[in-house]
Amino acid sequence: MLAALIVVLPVFGLISLGYLARWAKIVRETTGEGLSDFVFVLALPCLLFRTLAKADIPATQPWGYWIAYFTGLAIVWALAMLIASRIFARKGPELVVSGFAAAQSNTVFVGVPMILKAYGDAGAVPLGLLLAVHLPVTMTIATLLAEGRSASIKMMIRRLFTHPIIIGILLGSAARPVIGVIPEPLWTIVDLLAGAAVPCALISLGIAMRRYGLTSGLALPAVLSGLKLGLHPLIVYALATMVFQMPAHWSGVAVLFAACPCGINAYLFAERYKQGVADASSAIALSTMLSLFTTTAWLTWLGVS
Repeated sequence: MLAALIVVLPVFGLISLGYLARWAKIVRETTGEGLSDFVFVLALPCLLFRTLAKADIPATQPWGYWIAYFTGLAIVWALAMLIASRIFARKGPELVVSGFAAAQSNTVFVGVPMILKAYGDAGAVPLGLLLAVHLPVTMTIATLLAEGRSASIKMMIRRLFTHPIIIGILLGSAARPVIGVIPEPLWTIVDLLAGAAVPCALISLGIAMRRYGLTSGLALPAVLSGLKLGLHPLIVYALATMVFQMPAHWSGVAVLFAACPCGINAYLFAERYKQGVADASSAIALSTMLSLFTTTAWLTWLGVS
């Protein structure tokens, strides 16, 4: 329990810093918006570029591993959007935010340290595979859903290929064959921008939480947190252990990855479209608090410590 608490404390520390800075009026309301714009337009694309360009992706893909994880992600995303639409009357980009929040995991602050602590070097390869594709896949899906609802095919293609996230993904993929000839000063710039993505995003989230509080109520964030922390890892566990054959540390990594709380990128996405921000910020905060107990339960069930 103490180890899990230490893992999530930095998350709350940076969120609280943003919240308190706004509460004390040290920073302006527009500071959070500026930070989220910086992360979405510059820092996050650089993070995606670096991740995809340098990822060690094997030639033979572990299809059972991919299917187990992303089937769980797809089911949870669809259920979250269905519930948000039918029960909470969400629509448009705010509806996409609900699905995104329920399906996308907080991997940087919670997933990576927890999984490496549980499985050590043996978990590094399956963890690296998910890290390489998880954010690009979820960001691309969210962008397609949001942009595709109100735009023609021509307009949607134009918006996608001028979208900062998609640009980062495409450039990262294109850079893989020529990674050795990219100048070191360019990598330094990319590393500096990528390194700023998470702390700036969390501080921005804290500022937004001061502004929005729990204006969306607890009901929808609680549903999204339950889908993320409970149903997602349960589906992955069933598929990875009962349907597909894979080593125990591979299935364990997939389950723990799915058991992470709602990721910060749902909030960044909401800020970008100026819809669903209260839902995203509340779901992230609530699921992160609850994950202290749920991840401990999953670690116990999987037989790791």
